Amino acid sequence: MSKEIKNLEPKEVWSHFYDLTQVPRPSKHEDEIQDFMMKFGQDLGLETIKDEIGNIIIRKPATAGLEGLQGVVMQGHLDMVPQKNSDTDHDFAKDPIDAFIDGDWVTARGTTLGADNGMGVAAAMAVLASKDMQHGPVEGLFTCDEETGMTGAFGLQPGILKGDILMNMDSEDEGELYVGCAGGIDASITFQITKNPVPAGMTAYKLSVAGLKGGHSGMDIPLGRGNSNKFLFRFMKAAAKDYGMLISSIQGGSLRNAIPRESFATVVIPEANKAGFEASVKELENVFISEFGSVEPDLSFICAAADMPKEVIATTDMWNVINGVYGAPNGVIRMSADMAGVVETSTNLAIVRTKGNTVEVAALLRSSVESAKDDLAEMFVSIFELAGAEVVLEGAYPGWKPNPDSAILKSMQKTYEGMYGKIPDIKVIHAGLECGLLGSVYSNWDMISFGPTIRFPHSPDEKVNIASVQKFWDFTKETLKSIPNK
Repeated sequence: MSKEIKNLEPKEVWSHFYDLTQVPRPSKHEDEIQDFMMKFGQDLGLETIKDEIGNIIIRKPATAGLEGLQGVVMQGHLDMVPQKNSDTDHDFAKDPIDAFIDGDWVTARGTTLGADNGMGVAAAMAVLASKDMQHGPVEGLFTCDEETGMTGAFGLQPGILKGDILMNMDSEDEGELYVGCAGGIDASITFQITKNPVPAGMTAYKLSVAGLKGGHSGMDIPLGRGNSNKFLFRFMKAAAKDYGMLISSIQGGSLRNAIPRESFATVVIPEANKAGFEASVKELENVFISEFGSVEPDLSFICAAADMPKEVIATTDMWNVINGVYGAPNGVIRMSADMAGVVETSTNLAIVRTKGNTVEVAALLRSSVESAKDDLAEMFVSIFELAGAEVVLEGAYPGWKPNPDSAILKSMQKTYEGMYGKIPDIKVIHAGLECGLLGSVYSNWDMISFGPTIRFPHSPDEKVNIASVQKFWDFTKETLKSIPNK
């Protein structure tokens, strides 16, 4: 049961993380966790503020003798990605996370764990609650709705924070210091569709693509994992052409920032084509496995008899949707020419679903190069407008440009080398850390991001390495003692 994680070391971090797992906090449903954090700060007797957008700020004075250090803002986000396996009964708006120890890791039963960004928040809480740590002036900045729009970062007002250094605690590899990140933009596509009665002589099936790993649409995009929407539409294009298939409904993916793991469609085909259609499903499943089996060992593509729907999408509209989704780029678009092994530009074709008389498509486009991000966005506009859809680009946020002369970077490199005998790797992350937005409001901030080792965030396989949390915490404590002077 989840209480066992409270006894892990360092207890001061794991106990706060356990508390966070007991408070429901999916994106857009954060009232309870905001109230929890307000009470946490107030019970400590610290200045605690909730701003107009829902960010929580907790301010703690320096320990005696360290008042001359630059002020540090320890930043993490309160919300978590709500993803679960289809056979898991869990309501993220009401139920606690059932975390447990699995060997060297902590994970959750059938759901996302919330280590992203619960571990960073827990470490900042431990600093704020400590009675014996040495540190200069510190502030905890706990932003809201990071995962689905960076609402807290967008809404942060200038002047409310006093620190000089931003320590973002939301990266996911211990021993690495992040000094830059990608920017992003949301593409929302809407097809208007006409529905017709199902023709006579048809039989109905439910198509299911399942068993994929999914994961973080930025961090995990270079792993080459399958996208269930792309698999489904690859088949449906062939089946519509070869077997007269018509589509009634589609539900693929659930979150814009998660690689889709499952996609479903209810379709009909002429009775006479049943045998060939069913054989083609099995044939393409084997093709998918041959192409992706090494990275998606649990991939399955099946069809099952279904109740006859009342309506299907009109043929012309169906082909517009199929061609748009099938033709849209997905995955890594370009690797960085300046940093080996770093993704520069990517896209995640995250959601495809029927809704009333529309088909909605949602994608998240990322790039560390602003012009490349804009170019990819216009590519989506071109493809989907040609297919007859309306395209809205919104929620754009900037990347974070590395500063090789950063004083906090040099200080943390020196501290880490003194503790562990090696210089930490310096990285740029292909994900939307809030640093780009926050730094645009507080241009004086010297910024860095670090954290423990987390694997498979944004998926039910999410887990955090226990030993890395201890190193992350020890490093945090030493870093706060060696912050540069004002």
